[in-house]
Amino acid sequence: MSNGDDQSETIAFLGDPATYGIDTPVQRIETHAAIVFLAGDRVYKLKRAVRLPYLDFSTVALRREVCLRELALNRRTAPEIYLAVEPVGRQADGSLAIGEGEPVDWLVVMRRFPAECLFDAMAAKGLLGPALVRDLADAIAAFHEGAEIVTGGGAARVRAVIEGNRTSMAALPEGLLPADACEDLCRRSLAELDRLAALLDARAADGHVRHCHGDLHLANICLWHGHATPFDCLEFDAELATTDVLYDLAFVLMDLWQRGLHGEASLLFNRYCDMRGESAGLAALPLFLSMRAAVRAHVSASSAARQADPAAGERLRAAACDYLDCALGFLERPKPQLLAVGGLSGTGKSTLAGGLAPLVGGVLGARWLRTDVLRKRMAGIAPEERLPASSYTRERSREVYARLMDEAARVIAAGRSVIVDGVLAAPSERAALEDFAKACGVDFTGIWLEAPAEVMRARVDARSADASDADGGVVDIQLGYALGALGSWMRIDAGGSPADVLARAVDGLAG
Repeated sequence: MSNGDDQSETIAFLGDPATYGIDTPVQRIETHAAIVFLAGDRVYKLKRAVRLPYLDFSTVALRREVCLRELALNRRTAPEIYLAVEPVGRQADGSLAIGEGEPVDWLVVMRRFPAECLFDAMAAKGLLGPALVRDLADAIAAFHEGAEIVTGGGAARVRAVIEGNRTSMAALPEGLLPADACEDLCRRSLAELDRLAALLDARAADGHVRHCHGDLHLANICLWHGHATPFDCLEFDAELATTDVLYDLAFVLMDLWQRGLHGEASLLFNRYCDMRGESAGLAALPLFLSMRAAVRAHVSASSAARQADPAAGERLRAAACDYLDCALGFLERPKPQLLAVGGLSGTGKSTLAGGLAPLVGGVLGARWLRTDVLRKRMAGIAPEERLPASSYTRERSREVYARLMDEAARVIAAGRSVIVDGVLAAPSERAALEDFAKACGVDFTGIWLEAPAEVMRARVDARSADASDADGGVVDIQLGYALGALGSWMRIDAGGSPADVLARAVDGLAG
């Protein structure tokens, strides 16, 4: 076993419950590049002795190196899950042991968590609530903020992925994916890349290309001690994991949207942008989503071709075709629009704006710009942290609205619709938004929410972990505002349930 390519003895050893001193079966999960053994409260990951076009695990030394790399890289996001790299060692009596003897192979050792804590399982059961989605967005944003910056290769890196997708699709057995659709996807992707090349290169120069996770889909995110925790990053090739941070984010966004979880995808997208201040770069997001779906399309089709069970093969082929359709759909670019939701504190502006966001502006919906969140970002604190009353001056409010208009302009220029969410009590503020929309050449709709005073007071007093700092006293002050004429703004009774208010707004927009 000098070159380490015969792992049969090691695999049998790791599959034996006696190895771990347990009396329950060892569960085994196999992929093309690894075998994972689930034993008791631990996970042992063995790299296969394989050499593929994109990875080389063919020797014991190479497997040790990649195990150490996997441990280090995954500790960036999941330090409590990734415990150690341990050898499978040959002892003096010829037997094998974990952590002792002359190494014959290497393992990544992890803490085990229940399968139902995987986000793909939770998504299937409808368990990805807003708080958890925001937590995931915060985790990804924080990870990207600290990830290693890699200089160069903005548009060139994207072109390599698109060309790689074309090559992989062309190599598939005939009939798995429609050839004309594959070629159309590649042609349109390259045209979009040409349109975005200067932006992508500028983002690389500005530090947005980083050593990211690389494989950030729902099955590689778990709930660990109550928090969203990405794990199992792409460890075997730093070049493949080095991308624009928005391409890294696009994998989980695509995963959510393709599953029909549009509200969750929209919230994740908006919260991430709130935390990192993304705006102009959003022009590249449709292409990035399409590229992620294209990867899934050819990987699923390739898996379909390897299935011995015809029914399983057909399910994978159908999934591949669905991903291909999604990849083409993600490239559609509807005309942006500007929607404003105004009203006094407690009328439910943010609840309505969040509900409308996935319904406006195509894939991922509109960029939801909330004055309360923007005010907190300008102050350098998290949205849910409170600001003192002294922060709410007329001058500061003017600065917030100026920043709001600037950010909305950049988002609309990037081709995305915008929903502005703020009190907007002053006639001048509402008029400025309408004039702004005209200047940007986009359609404008204003929605004004109204609710009884006691309802507004009860709502603000019941809030917790919210970006708004308003309380009942603020509502009483606002009730004295001179609102002026609302003009063309759609007035909606917001005294009912969020679902009723959303339905009224959707009906009004459709009319």
